[in-house]
Amino acid sequence: MSREDAPEIAAILDGSAWGEFCDRLKQAGAVIQCETLPGSVFDRSEGYRYLSRLTRLALEKFVEYGDPKTPQFYQLSHETAKIGQDNPDSFYQNAKISGECEYRIFGTRGNIGYLGFGTYFGDYGKPGRSGCGGYLEGSELEVNADGSFEIFLSCRKKAGNWLPMEPDTSMLIVRQNYLDRANEKPAQLTIERTDSQELPAPLNPVLFAQALASAGNYVAATANLFADWAKGLAKTPNTLTPLDPKVTGGAHGDPHMLFHMGYWELEDDEALVIEGTPPECSYWNFQLSNVWMESLDYRYHPIHTNKHTTQYRDDGSFRLIVAHQDPGLPNWMDTTGHRRGTMALRWAKASANPTPRTHVVKQSALK
Repeated sequence: MSREDAPEIAAILDGSAWGEFCDRLKQAGAVIQCETLPGSVFDRSEGYRYLSRLTRLALEKFVEYGDPKTPQFYQLSHETAKIGQDNPDSFYQNAKISGECEYRIFGTRGNIGYLGFGTYFGDYGKPGRSGCGGYLEGSELEVNADGSFEIFLSCRKKAGNWLPMEPDTSMLIVRQNYLDRANEKPAQLTIERTDSQELPAPLNPVLFAQALASAGNYVAATANLFADWAKGLAKTPNTLTPLDPKVTGGAHGDPHMLFHMGYWELEDDEALVIEGTPPECSYWNFQLSNVWMESLDYRYHPIHTNKHTTQYRDDGSFRLIVAHQDPGLPNWMDTTGHRRGTMALRWAKASANPTPRTHVVKQSALK
């Protein structure tokens, strides 16, 4: 260890590395106390649970799976840990990578409706640029007759399936979106380095101190980022607004997705009706989330719908209903005890970007 490592070594020895991590988590709590977001005990309880979930994710991202020299897939968003309008249809896989290394992904394609691989640079809570450096979508893959395939990740172009990286690439995100979860099989994937076969090294105190600091910053930055989005959407409640792809791209979104987001708020006897006609696209969905932009609990409640599961009118249009009670009509989205929250609609590889119409009615008027 060099002289430059002295601050991190000292911070481990005197405990300040851990203390500063805890202080950063405490500072993140100010997001939940924001005066321009709801202050009910229910919403704030969900907010603090959200911070605990972000903490779990951050420690996995930076501490457990933070070595790009020995990459492994892990989930950065799932049923009980969610970030920035996580998609209930998605199986997300992430891996820490570096533009200084080269990698190979291999496995079997499966038959899942949408599969996308993206390399990203930057991160929440860190200065500098943030975005997507390369993207490869499932329909672009060269797949063998038995369903197997491989993808090479590098800054230099490779033959076959190649996913570009840049010198500052730091993360791989794989998105698999189900259209029909009961009948689709996801791709089975493994990642490895091709330029080295290094085994994981013992814990490096300097790198650990840096990872702990990054984890704390990530929790605070992620909470702040999406709280700011929610505050902006709350200015025009019960409407859907198209988002600038540069904004979603900077937050490590899928470059093939066009997003509309909104903030909903309903009285006990009200319902939000959303109507539109989907463009030609490979995939679309709509979902309800809480004020912290976590999808509502899709394990037990109908809080989202997609291109396959939606019931359409004869002319190909849809009517979605957001309500506290089941109106006995198609395409009901359950608010699951929430009086307010956020919502999102996404089109994938769409021929156009129409904005659905929204209006609030008395629930009794639906019948």
